[in-house]
Amino acid sequence: MPILTSTYNPPWIFKNRHISTIYSAKFRPIPKLIQQRERVHLSDGDFLDIDWSFSETPTNKVAILLHGLEGNAQRTYIKSSGKLLIENQWDVAAVNYRGCSGELNESFQTYNAGKTDDLEAVINFILEKNTYDEIVLLGFSLGGNLLLKYLGERDILPKQVKKGISISSPLSLKGSLIALQKPENWVYRTSFLLDMRKKYKTKMAKFPDKMNKETLKKIKSLLDFDNLYTAPAHGFKDADDYYANNSCLQFLPNIKVPVYLLNAKNDSFLSSDCYPTGLAKNSKTLFLETPKYGGHVGYHLNNSIYYSEKRTLEFLNDSFT
Repeated sequence: MPILTSTYNPPWIFKNRHISTIYSAKFRPIPKLIQQRERVHLSDGDFLDIDWSFSETPTNKVAILLHGLEGNAQRTYIKSSGKLLIENQWDVAAVNYRGCSGELNESFQTYNAGKTDDLEAVINFILEKNTYDEIVLLGFSLGGNLLLKYLGERDILPKQVKKGISISSPLSLKGSLIALQKPENWVYRTSFLLDMRKKYKTKMAKFPDKMNKETLKKIKSLLDFDNLYTAPAHGFKDADDYYANNSCLQFLPNIKVPVYLLNAKNDSFLSSDCYPTGLAKNSKTLFLETPKYGGHVGYHLNNSIYYSEKRTLEFLNDSFT
C-alpha cells in the first residue's frame, strides 16, 4: 500500500510534542461514557476485566480497545474513542489488563507488551457470546504493539477479526526504552516508574517468596523493572530477551488483515525503527501514516474529537483518502 499522506496540522500550541502529549493525557476533558464491567476468568485461575459500552441501536460489530502502559479502560483516549464508536453503531469492549482494573490480580504475572494469550482469551470470550460478526482491534501505545503481534504471529485468525488499528505504538520495545531514557523524557519515565514500583510494592504481600523490599530498592529505572520483574514473571531470561521476543515489528510482514498504523514523527516515546516505511510500501495490508505532529497519543483537533479518532472511523468505514 502507498504511504498515507497526512493532513494533520494542529493548532500551533499542539505542535509542541510535550504539550500535545501531556495535555491529551492530563487535561483533555473526559467524555461521559457509560461502561458496564464484565469479568473474564482466565485458564490459569487469574482474571481481567472488560468495560463494555453499547451502541444505541443493535449492532453485530464490536471494537476491542487496548490501553497503554499502566493505563486502564477509564483513560481519556479510551473513553473518547469509545464514545465516537458507539455513536457510529459499534459496541465497545475496553479491556483492562491483569492488575489494571483497580483490583490486584491473582497471579505473580500481570501484563506485558506481548502477552497475546490474554488478548486471545478476550477475543474467544466475546466470540462465545455469538453476537458479533465483525471484530476490530484498536490499541494505543503498548496496546498497539500487543494487537499487531497478535495479528502477525498467528497463521489462522478467527474469521470475525477484520481489522487492526495501532496508535502511537512502540514497534521496537528496546528502541522505545532507549527513547524514554533521553533527558527530555524524564517526566514520562518517572511517572511510569512510580506507578510500576507502587504496583510491585502492593503485590509483595501476596508473593513474599518472589518479591521483596531488597529487589524493590534495586528498581531505579524502567530497564531495572523489566529485568527484575517483567522478564522473570513472564518466562523471559532478561529484559533484552523480553524486548526481542515481543516487539511487533518482526511480525508485521505476516499480518493478513488490513491494519492502520499512526505514529507521529515527533513522538518522544518512539525510535526510528517505529516508522516502517519500506515495509508499508511493499505491503498489501499495512496502511502507515506518520504525521509531523501528534506527540504520543496527542492528535488534538478539538476536545470533542482527535485526528486519531477521526482517522480510525474513516479506516473502519473504508473511506480513507
